[in-house]
Amino acid sequence: MADQRATPPPEDEVLAMRNCTIRYGSHVAVRDLSLSFARHRVTAIIGPSGCGKSTLLRALNRMNDSIASMRLEGRVEYHGEDIYGPGIDPAEVRRRIGMVFQKPNPFPKSIRENVLWGPKRNGMLKGKNAAAIADLLESSLQRAGLWEEVKDRLGASALALSGGQRQRLCIARALANDPEVFLMDEPCSALDPIATSRIEDLIKELERTYTIVIVTHNLQQASRVSDYTAFMLNGELVEYGETKGIFTNPAKEKTEEYVSGRFG
Repeated sequence: MADQRATPPPEDEVLAMRNCTIRYGSHVAVRDLSLSFARHRVTAIIGPSGCGKSTLLRALNRMNDSIASMRLEGRVEYHGEDIYGPGIDPAEVRRRIGMVFQKPNPFPKSIRENVLWGPKRNGMLKGKNAAAIADLLESSLQRAGLWEEVKDRLGASALALSGGQRQRLCIARALANDPEVFLMDEPCSALDPIATSRIEDLIKELERTYTIVIVTHNLQQASRVSDYTAFMLNGELVEYGETKGIFTNPAKEKTEEYVSGRFG
């Protein structure tokens, strides 16, 4: 049973897992896990490789649906509604709960087309004039901290951007869909320290408006950017609470061993 001190109060809950077990065939990747995510807060998911972090993250917006062997028991709730329930549109779930992946994955299109791809596909541009579309493009890039660097080359290929710029473009692409929640799977693992610092600063800026869940192997990063931290081991939640407490005064011996670098 996980220790869950200082968890978000129910009225602040945006997203939650209730007694979730996730299987790939006979393999149990996540076991009987309950966890809630607070409005306008950053929650870090930490733990050694293979502990179920990414499986958990991808379950939060149904990104695991394409894996035929995946089975989920329990509930994943967005504002109290089970996103795996009957009649739920997975595409709408992914619009409201956006995701940024470990490796920046811009489309082989222009910067402009990358940002507007989601809104166009989701029908959000219908009835909008050119000025409104231009405003959406600019505001998305502004919020991702990229506008000043690309405003004079919006028609250029996104593949010409640096790694850090590509990741911020992917964030802008998600922002353009008007999400409420951001899921980030190791968003800085492929970036240099300067680009990593910019993404971390951006996460703290986005927290003012969005709920963010980040999976990271970088414990220093978790301690810098998150308000809450969940430690996973072997598919189970070991401990969850305010980040400061997890790193300075963990309740569980396994947590203390992990955050102090004695294993993992």
